[in-house]
Formats: sequence, C-alpha cells, structure tokens
Amino acid sequence: MRKQRKNYTAQEKVFIIKRHLVDQVPVSDLCDEYNLQPNVFCRWQKEFFENGSAAFEKKNAKKKKTSAEQKRIEQLETKLRN
Repeated sequence: MRKQRKNYTAQEKVFIIKRHLVDQVPVSDLCDEYNLQPNVFCRWQKEFFENGSAAFEKKNAKKKKTSAEQKRIEQLETKLRN
C-alpha cells in the first residue's frame, strides 16, 4: 500500500526553504525530516526565487485596487447627494 502524499501549504514550503537559507540547515537534513525528495526541495526553491517579486507586487496592486475602489465610492456618494 502506498503512502499518502503530503501536500505542503505555501507557508510550509517557505518555512522549509527559510530554514535552509537563513538557518543553514542542509538540504539532506530537511529532506529527511520532512520526507521530501531533494528534487522536490530544489523545485520549491527555484519557484520561490522565480516568483519572489510577486510578494512585493501584490501589496502595490492591492493599494491601487483600494484606491480605485475608494475613488468609485466617493463618486457614488457624490452622485447620491445630488
């Protein structure tokens, strides 16, 4: 019977990668601890570095959206007052 595969959340993946990069825990130790294949860890790390800028873009996009929503609300309130 096969083991059921563990699906790690994005936060768990970042935590594991952070342990390697910041705490300098060897990849082999992390793979043993979390029962990962080294190629899976390497794929996560590659995706992390390729998509790292998205963490900063979301904040700016959210601000723009909030600003646009606020402007729309003000326009509608002005329209209601008239």
